[in-house]
Amino acid sequence: MIASDGEGATKLIEVKVDGALTVAQARSGARVVSGSPLVKAAVHGSDPNWGRIIAAIGRSGIEMEESKTDLYLDNICLMKAGCAQPFDHVRVKSILDGDEVPIRICLNLGNASATAWGCDLSEEYVTINSEYTT
Repeated sequence: MIASDGEGATKLIEVKVDGALTVAQARSGARVVSGSPLVKAAVHGSDPNWGRIIAAIGRSGIEMEESKTDLYLDNICLMKAGCAQPFDHVRVKSILDGDEVPIRICLNLGNASATAWGCDLSEEYVTINSEYTT
C-alpha cells in the first residue's frame, strides 16, 4: 500500500523473483528491479521493454544464468530460457495500462523466492518529489 500511495504514483509494480539460490538473493533481485528508474519509466509509459527488467536483475549482483531465466508480465511469457518469446503486444500493453503491474522473474537455479513492490515514475511523481525540501 505504501508503494501505491507514492506521491504522483499511478501504478503499483509487483516484482516476484522465483528460483533464486537464496532468499537474500531473491529479495535483492526483486528490490533492484522494482526500484529501477528505467523499469519504473517503462511501466509508466506502458512500454513492454522487457530488456530493462532483465538488465536490472542482471546488475543486481545476484546469481543468474540468462540461458535459464524466464520472464513473465502477469501470465504472459516474454522470455523463456533466455530467449525472447513472441507475444501479443496489445495484451501486454493492456496489462501495463492497469493499476497493478505484476512482473515475475524465474531464475530456475534454486528454490528461494521473494517479492518487492514499487511504483511507476510519473511526471507528477518527479515534480512532487523535486519541489520540496526537508
